[in-house]
Amino acid sequence: MSSAAAAMTGAGKVVCVTGASGYIASWIVKLLLARGYTVRATVRDTADPKKTLHLSALDGAKDRLHFFKASLLEEGSFDAAVEGCETVFHTASPFYHNVKDPKAELLDPAVKGTLNVLGSCTKASIKKVVVTSSVAAVAYNGKPRTPEVIVDETWFSDPQICEKNKQWYVVSKTLAEEAAWKFSRDNGLEIVMINPAMVIGPLLQPTLNTSAEAILKLINGSWSTYPNFSFGWVNVKDVALAHILAYEVPSANGRYCMVERVVHYSEVVNIIRKMYPTIPLADKCADDKPFVPTYQVSKEKIRSLGIELIPLETSIRETIESLKEKGFVSFDSSNL
Repeated sequence: MSSAAAAMTGAGKVVCVTGASGYIASWIVKLLLARGYTVRATVRDTADPKKTLHLSALDGAKDRLHFFKASLLEEGSFDAAVEGCETVFHTASPFYHNVKDPKAELLDPAVKGTLNVLGSCTKASIKKVVVTSSVAAVAYNGKPRTPEVIVDETWFSDPQICEKNKQWYVVSKTLAEEAAWKFSRDNGLEIVMINPAMVIGPLLQPTLNTSAEAILKLINGSWSTYPNFSFGWVNVKDVALAHILAYEVPSANGRYCMVERVVHYSEVVNIIRKMYPTIPLADKCADDKPFVPTYQVSKEKIRSLGIELIPLETSIRETIESLKEKGFVSFDSSNL
C-alpha cells in the first residue's frame, strides 16, 4: 500500500490505545495518526509531560489525538475513552524484572486491567479488540526449546511451571491472556493477540523501557559479563504495524507470534561488536555453564498479515542510535 493510500485507511475512524505513553503503544499511536485515524490515548496521568509530550509532537496529533486519564485497576475508568470507538488497542501492562510484590506490581494490573478494558469495550459494543500479549505467554511450558524446535501460536505457557520458577512477568502475561480468551468466549467479543518477544528499535518516549535497557546495559559498561540467556527479538515498528493490521485485515484472528530471531546474548554482543568496534563490550558469559540453547519461532502466521520482519542487525543498530540520540549513552560513532 502506498503511503498516500495508507494515510486514508483510518480517515473518519476513532480508535483507542490504552497505556499510550508506553514503548510499543507510542509507535501504534504514531502509525495510526499517519493512517488518518483519530486516536484516543489513555494514560495514567494526563498532566505528566513524560507521558504526553512525545505523543503531542507526532504528525497529526494536534487535530486527531485526544488524551484520557484511565487506570488499569479502576473499573469503568476506560468507559469514556472507548465509547464510540471502532476498536481498542490494549497495550497497557507493566513489564519489569525487579519485582518485590508480583501480585500488586504485575499480576493484578495485567489480569484485572485486561478484564477492565474488555469490560468497557463490551459496554461500548466494540466488536474487535487487539491485545498486546507476549511470547512470554507462548513458550514457557516445560517443553524442550532447542535449535530444531519451532514454537508457534499453538503453544501456551504453563503458569504453574512459571510460578515455580518465579518468572512473574511470564505468569502475568499468561494469566492475562487466559482471562482475555475466556472473556471473549463468554461475551462474544472478538480479540486478536499480538505476541512479540523482546521488542527493540527506536524509542519515541523520553523514558527508558525494559527491553531497550537490555541493549543499553551491554553498551554502557554496566555489565562486565553478559547473561547466559537466549531471547527472541523483534522491531517495535513491526510490532506496532501488526497491531494495526490485526484490526484492518478482516481475516486476522487468534494469536500472532512475532520473533525475527532467537539468539543468545553472546550473539547480540558479536553483532554490536561488528557494527561498533570501538564500544567496550562484555566479552565473557556470566557463568561457565553451557549456553542456553536457541530455538525457532514460526513466522508463517505473521507473514499472512503481509509483514516481513526487520532483520535483528537493523533493530540493534536503530536501538543503539536511538539510545544515543536520547542521551542514555554517549560514544563517538563518527569514526565507526
